[in-house]
Amino acid sequence: MSLDEILVEHQKEATRAKDKFRLKVIRNLRAELKNAAIAKKAPLSADEELTVLTREVKQRQESLADYERAGRPDLLAEIKKEIELLRQYLPEQLSETELLELIDEAVNQTGAGSLKDLGRVMGWLMPRVKGRADGSAVRRLVEQKLQ
Repeated sequence: MSLDEILVEHQKEATRAKDKFRLKVIRNLRAELKNAAIAKKAPLSADEELTVLTREVKQRQESLADYERAGRPDLLAEIKKEIELLRQYLPEQLSETELLELIDEAVNQTGAGSLKDLGRVMGWLMPRVKGRADGSAVRRLVEQKLQ
């Protein structure tokens, strides 16, 4: 079942339950997926759907920091709920130990020895952790490993 099919089912459930918040978030996500498909001029693959979903979560996390600085607790709570709802559609996140094992494998496979090789390691690693780990956290751990 594709992400869009799952979202359609969840949208129906939210409509029946009269859950306006959940309905709004799902509709926004479906609209973003549709816009991406229109921009591509073809249906999205599962990987491309994951990219859109990850982008949506990341945008909300960036908004979270902005709302904290602005002192808007009302909007903070809403954005946190949106992030929590969107994360349900992401694949299971890697634990830090699993991520460290993958980083060790990436360093061994690429033959990296210093921070100069960061791009090569990240290039090998990111397709394998896409949607299952935050890119900035991965980069931070790789930098620690290469120092």
